[in-house]
Amino acid sequence: MEFSTFYQELQNSTEMIRALLSGIAPEAARLKPSAESWSILEVVCHLYDEEREDFREHLDFILHRQNEEWHAIDTEGWVTKRKYNEQNFVEMQEKFFVEREKSLAWLKGLLNPDWEKTYTTEYRTISAGEMFACWVAHDNLHIRQLVELRRMSLENITKPYNLEYAGDW
Repeated sequence: MEFSTFYQELQNSTEMIRALLSGIAPEAARLKPSAESWSILEVVCHLYDEEREDFREHLDFILHRQNEEWHAIDTEGWVTKRKYNEQNFVEMQEKFFVEREKSLAWLKGLLNPDWEKTYTTEYRTISAGEMFACWVAHDNLHIRQLVELRRMSLENITKPYNLEYAGDW
């Protein structure tokens, strides 16, 4: 595993997320394509919680806290329990980016991490390298989701114009 490549990917995805959130009005951030899907605000809240309570935390468990019990997360349940779509969009962005900077600093401060070290939960065994790779991939999942949500917004603001000439979506 090449730490610097994964680290750079996390830095790059941070900037992609920042760009995808720019220019979004708070009321537009709450719009959902359907009742089952997430809004932009819900994605931001999810990223914030995952940053603090999942990836950095669980990677630390794998690398340094083998004797501690892995805590459960409830990503789907948090959306309603934590009232994601009622949060302040600007504040949640700030909170996410602050946590991401903490994560990047924490990662840079790791001394000779053993990326092959594993931790066994009740569900599976996962290595530190796999956790880091999943962290990077998780960002990409939500970058794709944010692009889709921005496209929906674009389709709404460009009505009545037909967007076929732009290419197949």
